[in-house]
Amino acid sequence: MAKMKAIEAAAKILELEGVTKAFGVPGAAINPFYAALKGLGSISHVLARHVEGASHMAEGYTRANPGNIGVCIGTSGPAGTDMITGLYSASADSIPILCITGQAPRARMHKEDFQAVDIESIAKPVAKWATTVLEPGQVPGVFQQAFHIMRSGRPGPVLIDLPFDVQMAEIEFDPEAYQPMTPYKPAATRIQVEKALTMLNAADKPLLVSGGGVINADAAALLTEFAEVLNVPVIPTLMGWGTIPDDHGLMAGMCGLQTSHRYGNANLLASDFVLGVGNRWANRHTGSVEVYTKGRKFVHVDIEPTQIGRVFGPDLGIVSDAKAALELFVEVAKEWKAAGKLKDRSAWVAECQERKRTLQRKTHFDNTPVKPQRVYEEMNKAFGRDTTYVSTIGLSQIAAAQFLHVYKERNWINCGQAGPLGWTIPAALGVCAAEPGRNVVALSGDYDFQFMIEELAVGAQFKLPYIHVLVNNSYLGLIRQSQRGFDMDYCVQLSFENINAPELGEYGVDHKAVVEGLGCKAIRVFKPEDIAPAFEEAKKLMAEHSVPVVVEVILERVTNISMGVEIDAVNEFEELAEKGEDAPTAISLLD
Repeated sequence: MAKMKAIEAAAKILELEGVTKAFGVPGAAINPFYAALKGLGSISHVLARHVEGASHMAEGYTRANPGNIGVCIGTSGPAGTDMITGLYSASADSIPILCITGQAPRARMHKEDFQAVDIESIAKPVAKWATTVLEPGQVPGVFQQAFHIMRSGRPGPVLIDLPFDVQMAEIEFDPEAYQPMTPYKPAATRIQVEKALTMLNAADKPLLVSGGGVINADAAALLTEFAEVLNVPVIPTLMGWGTIPDDHGLMAGMCGLQTSHRYGNANLLASDFVLGVGNRWANRHTGSVEVYTKGRKFVHVDIEPTQIGRVFGPDLGIVSDAKAALELFVEVAKEWKAAGKLKDRSAWVAECQERKRTLQRKTHFDNTPVKPQRVYEEMNKAFGRDTTYVSTIGLSQIAAAQFLHVYKERNWINCGQAGPLGWTIPAALGVCAAEPGRNVVALSGDYDFQFMIEELAVGAQFKLPYIHVLVNNSYLGLIRQSQRGFDMDYCVQLSFENINAPELGEYGVDHKAVVEGLGCKAIRVFKPEDIAPAFEEAKKLMAEHSVPVVVEVILERVTNISMGVEIDAVNEFEELAEKGEDAPTAISLLD
């Protein structure tokens, strides 16, 4: 049996589990692990500027491609607590990341030693599993179990805390004998699928709701095939956006209070049956349960048993991995179609498509300062079908979901439930690190952009090029809009007159100067007609310098983006599209 340090065994297990890249910040208590990585040589490392940033990079890395697991490394004290937001974001959206922290020696734990904190207890509420390893001989088993837990059932993040002396202890470990554990995934049965299809077939106006679990299971192609066999329209959730292409004849729009299409809400409200696969019935998708469920029956398929009935009780619940369920759904649906048992849905599909054609929001505004809708119109023109969009939260993200187009799974990368400001830059860098050369476009409002702006230096240092569209209204726009209900506009202004950048007027922070100071490129746009040339220039700069390029568009200070408190009561604050030229990049034109 081979002898090695416990931490060397841990590093080797990462390699054997398929890890090729890690993100983190070295520190005294985790230096043994960095020494093991250096000795191993097969896992490259990206040095973050903030450990929260490293955790979001790991999350972006995981989300980029099926099978990826991002790894984040730091010390146990402030680095570990910095990771908590990343763990929360990953846990909320069922994203597996592995956070590894270096702890004080066992004899110094619970003695208020320097940077020693009970990170296991802190992390437990936001991790699928968090543990401090107190015996060196348990290190291999803990790492093996970590990967098994991350991949089994509902995916999620794990934190492993390693005391310094545990890392340094010598143990017996034979890498040749190591074998990853087979993950557990529940699977639907044929009788469950037949019951669900019987209910769907009895309905007059059925819909499929496709959630993020379909993407996690790498089952988007199966979802689309299932919809095509049935000829039933699909409503993707925000986390499931891209599971069916936006321009597909069965894509019926997104439903929700904010990140939704007018036609998506209308199609859901016109339905009488919904089969949800891999979704959570999140509040931003449903609004009140009473409005969402009235007059329709539901089947819910989810990998996590406790999700069934959590928001409302479905007429039928099926605990299953989305891919396992969809494989069986496709098989049975094809059999029924061949036997002539499926209803003709062409009239219902045509009805949904007519709403998709006519219920459009206007994007073509020529105003200066720029209205945000025009930015998304120009993005649709400038960026192709293969573009991967990365965004987090705010009016910028809400408008993006209303106006941009996504054609493939994992081409919309968004933290759906947690929504931490600052997520966008590091997550985009994680996507770029996962797949060099990928066409990545990030989108931020000015406050999200300022939260972790220092991570742009990582993009410059490690040559991780992407385009970052920064829409700047010098406001906490979403909170300002929500404050309308309290009749106030309070503590949400980011505006001030920058003594070093008088050309900005009241728009405050000189993002262009900061971005360039961090080693990247930046372009500032004031007029709508200059947006398209700026995007073309950004593509050239990115190709030439291999660094992130920021295109900042100065917006009008106040714009209220469409949203409401119910899916049947969304407020449309701006003009609606009445003819094709009002929304020239809409997914289906008015004329």
